[in-house]
Amino acid sequence: MIDWLLAPWQAFLSASPVMQALVATLFTWGMTAAGALPVFFTDRENRRLLDILLGFTGGVMIAASFWSLLAPSIEMAGDLSVPAWFPAAVGFALGAAFLRGADLVLPHLHLNAPMHEAEGVPTTWRRTTLLVLAITLHNIPEGLAVGVAFGALAYGFDHASLGGAIALAVGIGIQNFPEGMAVAMPLRREGMSRRKSFWYGQLSGVVEPIAGVIGAAAVLFWQPILPYALAFAAGAMIFVVVEEVIPEAQRSGHADDATLGVIGGFILMMVLDVALG
Repeated sequence: MIDWLLAPWQAFLSASPVMQALVATLFTWGMTAAGALPVFFTDRENRRLLDILLGFTGGVMIAASFWSLLAPSIEMAGDLSVPAWFPAAVGFALGAAFLRGADLVLPHLHLNAPMHEAEGVPTTWRRTTLLVLAITLHNIPEGLAVGVAFGALAYGFDHASLGGAIALAVGIGIQNFPEGMAVAMPLRREGMSRRKSFWYGQLSGVVEPIAGVIGAAAVLFWQPILPYALAFAAGAMIFVVVEEVIPEAQRSGHADDATLGVIGGFILMMVLDVALG
């Protein structure tokens, strides 16, 4: 019985980094879907709770950006003929620039924002599509972060551990739960059926397995980009936190509660990374 239960775990441990990244990001996508499930049982949205959870999401992403991405990037730079700060600074800037460029081009609408505040190129797409695209856009760096973390395991760096990569995937998965809820509930409130609200809520996380596989494969294909790739994911995540997650969490007048959520999320991700990494 125990052997049967351990078999999936042993298969995961023996899999390639790309396959491990795929499994890990399928988990994070599944957590997004789990967050959308309550739409089948209630039409009410507890805005205060949602703001706390969004703040929690921001805290997890901030902590993951440093503990799981920037710190290893700086440590790995010691193996390159460049200053220790260089890959982290360049990668971080490129990650933020990438998200800023996507923000300017991809049509999207932040949660609870009116249609006239839609960003990106002008479009006639429906509000539903724009809401899903907003969450999808900020799930890209999360998937990349997990993929790069697992891809780094192939090189045996002291500062790249399986525990750390798993901790990152668990942290990202936990903070994906409120994201699924944050998409599904507003759609249901606007009159969409429960089934469609759930569908669009979970759909926002489908990009993570794609980004995860791309991230893992990229660093396996070209090792020198690894410290830059880690910092790239960090820069993209911090951009999302500052530009979208925290402002949205404080939009409805629960700023103090949302801030406590940030603190809680940061502590949890820090503990996970230090304990498992």
